[in-house]
Amino acid sequence: SDVAYQDEVVAVLTKCLAGSDFPNLLFYGPPGTGKTSTILAAAHELFGPQLFRDRVMELNSSDERGINVIREKVKKFAQFSVIATRSDGAYCPSFKLIILDECDSMTKAAQAALRRTMERESKTTRFCLICNYISRIIDPITSRCAKFRFKPLKDNIIVQRLQTICDTENVQHEPGAITELVKCTEGDMRKAVTFLQSVARFRTNTVITAIDVQEITGVCH
Repeated sequence: SDVAYQDEVVAVLTKCLAGSDFPNLLFYGPPGTGKTSTILAAAHELFGPQLFRDRVMELNSSDERGINVIREKVKKFAQFSVIATRSDGAYCPSFKLIILDECDSMTKAAQAALRRTMERESKTTRFCLICNYISRIIDPITSRCAKFRFKPLKDNIIVQRLQTICDTENVQHEPGAITELVKCTEGDMRKAVTFLQSVARFRTNTVITAIDVQEITGVCH
């Protein structure tokens, strides 16, 4: 999982999960660095497979039709009571979790409305806000969240992941092809995997070369 490559974030987040006073969260950093996968993994850990669907809602700020739609969905989701125990007997908090992606695409007015919604639903709900640029999030929101910075992934981490995918999917490639993919993606794991999938479809049953990668991605350097 990408989560393992953000060791500092995971260590602090694990402490948050273990405590009774779980804060609102703000994850920020470049695309493809594991922000969404980290909170989803944490939510699975927190609620278990049985309660995950009832306790967690994902929204994308750029896809939703304005703050009013988000507010109504949040209100409806937050109003239902929750089961306080997990079937395996593990600790389970009494709140629900709303994951709101691409928050930096929201206008300042929409963010202000979101802040009011966060405060109104604070007894029953926690929020994890995800963005690329924390500078685009208003202070009244950032000051109410525990902030986690996700760094671009190191080249060797992306190489390992791409090699694992190639081995699993039996994708034949020259060593230079993986190096070329890493150059093009600048620490963005998601983009690297997407490019690999595109090249593999383009070069079915042949050995992928660095030139193949350049043709699919455009020469990145």
